Amino acid sequence: MLELLTGAGLATASGLNAALPLLVLGALDRWTTLVTLPASWAWLSDGWVLLILGLLLVLEVVADKIPGVDSVNDVVQTVIRPTAGGLAFGAGSGSETVAVTDPASFFTSGSWVPVAVGVVLALTVHTGKALGRPVVNATTVGAGGPVVSAAEDVTSLALTAAALLVPVLVLVGLALLVWAGVRVVRRRAARRRRRAVTPLEGT
Repeated sequence: MLELLTGAGLATASGLNAALPLLVLGALDRWTTLVTLPASWAWLSDGWVLLILGLLLVLEVVADKIPGVDSVNDVVQTVIRPTAGGLAFGAGSGSETVAVTDPASFFTSGSWVPVAVGVVLALTVHTGKALGRPVVNATTVGAGGPVVSAAEDVTSLALTAAALLVPVLVLVGLALLVWAGVRVVRRRAARRRRRAVTPLEGT
């Protein structure tokens, strides 16, 4: 159960920021004893891989703070974030961590299963993020985008930390993301209703 929560937390975090969970996983495996990646995922801790992930993280963080560019970035990330989510779920759910010392064989016997689950989770979160950002930019004239982006980065980091150290807390994070997603959907619906009513009032 804990390895499932670990994978889910990392995949969800990837839906908000593709590179961050993978970078944390690889760095912790390379320089600490908090995470031990399975042999098939050991490449994540390679120095060159960590360097590339670090550069991708910087690019995504910067691009996501610029109104207009953030929406273009979300389009590009439609492929990257789900892919990262699949990798993060696969690597994380099969790793030995502080909380998970004996990963279940379910996640190591069928390597495609956790990757597929991670792709779906990350894609779901990414879709909510991509749909919500234009609403934030429109309602705040672009001022709210960087703030929301920073909050998403913090949430991604928090989910990653929770997934690796206290997987049960991932449930709280997922619940908060669902709540935020529902609010975004309701705001989009309200904006559409206002747009539909405004022309009628002017006639």
